[in-house]
Amino acid sequence: MKFLRAFLSTIAGMPKVAVGAVAIFLFLGIFAPWLTPHDPNAQDLLQANQDMSFTHWLGTDHLGRDTLSRLIAAARTSVVGMSLVLILALSVGVTIGTIAGYRRGWVEEGLMRIVDVGLAMPSLIVALAVIGIFGTGYWNMILALALAWWPGSARISRAVAVNVMNRPHIESLRVLGASPLRIYFKHLLPTTLGAVLVYATADAGAVALAIATLSFLGLGIQPPTPEWGQMLVDALPYLEASPRQVILPGLALTAVVIGFNLLGEAVALNRVPTPLSARVLRKRQLTAALWAKEAA
Repeated sequence: MKFLRAFLSTIAGMPKVAVGAVAIFLFLGIFAPWLTPHDPNAQDLLQANQDMSFTHWLGTDHLGRDTLSRLIAAARTSVVGMSLVLILALSVGVTIGTIAGYRRGWVEEGLMRIVDVGLAMPSLIVALAVIGIFGTGYWNMILALALAWWPGSARISRAVAVNVMNRPHIESLRVLGASPLRIYFKHLLPTTLGAVLVYATADAGAVALAIATLSFLGLGIQPPTPEWGQMLVDALPYLEASPRQVILPGLALTAVVIGFNLLGEAVALNRVPTPLSARVLRKRQLTAALWAKEAA
């Protein structure tokens, strides 16, 4: 597919550190059930707050649960939650943005004013308001974050859609009698989705951080489900006695957020045109001269 090829070609030129951190995070999240050495929810109070050992490589928490297993299982929780939020947000945002860019006129004005209202409010405040109305819980958290994140993708989708609709081949399709549905689904939507999917890499880290923040506040993932924010709040009373329980999930969350931020920054810089070097410019001038000579 067009948008998938564009996404992979862009990722190929990204920094190796950012790609490596994101790849490890996704690998642990996808294959967590087969990678955890112990049951992440199995409690053994006789082994509570144990240091690192051959049995428990990263020690145990205050309930005797294996820390390494819970870190890996928490990665899966974050990957699933982040994916659901982005899928819902992109579905709503891309639909509204492409319709606004395709229809233009009063339809565009009305839709984009709604988007402006959504962008004016901080995403975390919107999520807290939705959770306050519908209550705590996993699916309420997913819905709250999706409602908070869709305006950004709608704004980008509208800009890309306007650019696509102004291209000459779209005018040619209209002259040839192509139906509006064919233009929208075959030409406009794939191009817009590819651009938004590339820029969504920057939002993935913010979504993972928002999930951990809501869980830390007790409004997101509920125990005993492993989640990095939940692990942090559970380990705070044991900070002096066992700082490892706070440091490890904090480092994991930090690495994921920094990795996605670096990846998103590299994507943005990769999309900005760079000046041609003297060597490339001379090569292109020589090619143009040869073409002109051949045409003469």
